[in-house]
Amino acid sequence: MADAQADGPLASLRAGCSFASLPQAFYSRVQPRPLREPRLLHANPDAAALIGLDAAALRSPEFLALCSGAGRLAGIQPLATVYSGHQFGVWAGQLGDGRAHLLGDVRTSGGTWELQLKGSGRTPYSRMGDGWAVLRSSVREYLASEAMAGLGIPTTRALALAASDDPVVRETVETAAIVTRLAPSFVRFGHFEHWGHSHHEQKALLDYVVEHWYPECRETAGGETDTPATACRLLAEVTRRTARLIAQWQLAGFCHGVMNTDNMSILGLTLDYGPYGFMDAFQADHVCNHSDTAGRYAWNAQPAVARWNLYRLAGSLLVLGCEAPSLEACLAPFEAEFLAAYRDGLARKLGLNAWRPEDAALEDDWWGLLHAQRADFTLAFRRLADADRDPGPWLALFADPAPARAWLDRYLARRAGQGGDAAARRAAMDRANPLYVLRNHLAQRAIEAAQRGDASEIDLLLGLLRDPYTERPGFESHAQPPADDTPAVPVSCSS
Repeated sequence: MADAQADGPLASLRAGCSFASLPQAFYSRVQPRPLREPRLLHANPDAAALIGLDAAALRSPEFLALCSGAGRLAGIQPLATVYSGHQFGVWAGQLGDGRAHLLGDVRTSGGTWELQLKGSGRTPYSRMGDGWAVLRSSVREYLASEAMAGLGIPTTRALALAASDDPVVRETVETAAIVTRLAPSFVRFGHFEHWGHSHHEQKALLDYVVEHWYPECRETAGGETDTPATACRLLAEVTRRTARLIAQWQLAGFCHGVMNTDNMSILGLTLDYGPYGFMDAFQADHVCNHSDTAGRYAWNAQPAVARWNLYRLAGSLLVLGCEAPSLEACLAPFEAEFLAAYRDGLARKLGLNAWRPEDAALEDDWWGLLHAQRADFTLAFRRLADADRDPGPWLALFADPAPARAWLDRYLARRAGQGGDAAARRAAMDRANPLYVLRNHLAQRAIEAAQRGDASEIDLLLGLLRDPYTERPGFESHAQPPADDTPAVPVSCSS
């Protein structure tokens, strides 16, 4: 494995690895398995700018080596981290980075970004897996990360997508790929769960997370860190961030698909894109993951699951001397935080100056209308902005326009009562309601092109998804739900 050259295009990166400051039990030093004859299918200039890389650096052999598992940041040994977690509500025991390698972190004037390869080979935590990722799932993660960033939803970012002809066996034989992704940290609830019975290690993890990302949560007594109080403050802030994140998911029609505790970010980021989906036809109980046969992670279940996961995180902090009532008090604001963010966001999407208690009935009937008629989630919001001038395009989304018309009349009366400039209101609604989202059939089109070695669909989609609120002439079809004869795109935990 070669270091990034001291005089090469990656030489300007200020590399380190803060996670390696934790005790050795937290990770294993392990080299990625490089792709054979790799090719850089795509590099993301927006993510590259976060760590100070320009377009020339993305075209360099050193960058390809780094993103395909053959290179490394200068002086940094890659590692894989250990964690545990609950999967589909059941304790799964020890897990860990089974196909991911942390290359290190890059310090910039805007903060520190960890670089991680996903799909880069076996680690001590791979269990029965081969450690590889297929091109299909890698394209999906690459696109989803940037789609969420374009929507303004906290997320990990995707830097590059490297591919090869290495065979990987899933349901069929597919080809291998590696996503290079960025985040301030990839620490998750599962890291804390892993050390839930080990005071020394849990304290080390708490101190590490607080020092780097939550310094405002540190409590002291007599000049020393008050560990239980610090842990409680951290839990309260993670609860707030998680509640607001889930509210944003709900308002975008986004289903994560596998909200296991090991897929929940301690920073409140959207993490680990697998069997996700942006809804087309709205169903409140929509399940995007075909592996989720019980519907645990349905759209309407996501807030409750997030709260359940936070309880698992809280339980892991008891070992630090935290009292159960204190932890309960930190978790208690979840519902209020969620509802505040959700109602504020929904008011903006509906063009309301502020949420009023009496709007709850209008909201309930809105979701009921969409659910009963399977109206398109994204377009139902987007076309509402112009429904006062021309209700036809909005009403066309409903198989039975009569109940839709009745709801619209109530809504327009509510909106008219607040006054204001109509043009400004329409513009504000268009800034709150995306026209373009990463629909499954669009992602599938990009996957099929990538499998032919063509990255143009990835590039096209990223161009739209970077600013999904601005209409682009000539791309009308990218704002539409799939045609009735479009084959469904099943996604599962192998996705």
